[in-house]
Amino acid sequence: MTHPARVGVGVAAGVLTAAGGLAFLLAAAVAGAASALVAPARRRIGALIPRYATTLVRLERRRLGELLGASELPPVRTAGWRDVAYLAARLLPGALGALAFGLLGIGAVLAWILVSATVRGDLSLAEILLQVVIGAVLLLLNVQAIASVGALDVRIARRLLDRDARAALEDRVRELASTRAGVIAAVDAERRRIERDLHDGLQQRLVALGMLLGRARRSRDAERTYALVTQAHEDLQRAVEELREVAWRVYPSALEESDLGEVLGMVAQRSTVPVRIRCDLPVRPDRQIETVLYFVACEALTNAAKHAAATLVTIDIGVREGTVRMRVRDDGAGGADPSGPGLSGLARRVAALDGRLRVESPAGGPTTVLTELPCG
Repeated sequence: MTHPARVGVGVAAGVLTAAGGLAFLLAAAVAGAASALVAPARRRIGALIPRYATTLVRLERRRLGELLGASELPPVRTAGWRDVAYLAARLLPGALGALAFGLLGIGAVLAWILVSATVRGDLSLAEILLQVVIGAVLLLLNVQAIASVGALDVRIARRLLDRDARAALEDRVRELASTRAGVIAAVDAERRRIERDLHDGLQQRLVALGMLLGRARRSRDAERTYALVTQAHEDLQRAVEELREVAWRVYPSALEESDLGEVLGMVAQRSTVPVRIRCDLPVRPDRQIETVLYFVACEALTNAAKHAAATLVTIDIGVREGTVRMRVRDDGAGGADPSGPGLSGLARRVAALDGRLRVESPAGGPTTVLTELPCG
């Protein structure tokens, strides 16, 4: 059961958020009326209103969960007009809460007047007792009214924001179908990239290696033969290194024996950009989670080195509220495109594990790639 004082704070905060919701609804109505005659503007306003309403509803969910005990409300996933309807419905408990606190303020003023009159001796004992009893009854009714406003607030939220089990299941099925298709597309894109790397890189190097060995076999000059074999040996080492890099893009085999922090340390040693790693994982996460985090970190490092001209990359990995969080930040020029093939493919992989990948890369930098995955 939620403490009455916490409920009072929640209702008071609800009065303020209801005022903000009223201002938003009025602004949305004005913007909608102004754009009614222009089709492109109407579509844009029609898309922006639910989005901003969802942002306000996120604040409401936090207030309801932390102060009014409605922590079971499902998280916001997509913007919708249901959130706009909720903001409109919230005006009623907001107004009732304002009325209740207004009456409480008036009661406080009257109590002060009563105390002042008692000190001056203007009231008899019977009058004082009568006023105290009336004030206590009114205070009790006012507190009960505030609690009722809080209950009404929660009831409206559950009615408009809490979906039934069937709707939640349908959303989950659609989400799984979308992430499954995204993972298939990401795997297919990765397969094409590996084929391209093998064809354009390793295959050409092996062809050149064969030609070198052929020239060495036909050579009659011992020194020239030695030089050709030496060059072939160096090319073979580079080919093995390229093959190892391709294999690591398929699956980092080092995760079989080492944890994520150690493997990323190996990656940092090969990086052309200085890397600072802080890995604070009390318990080693699932192999799938480690693999996805590894690929995200490698992609972010590659982008920082090739495109951002970064001088330092920091990788912070930790656990917070049952979620593994990894933040990769570089001090480069920014401008990373989240819709690019690399980051978008990784976003689909993260989504397949019920996680989230967010990229913040304003022009001029810095670039931050935040990955959140459930611990399982």
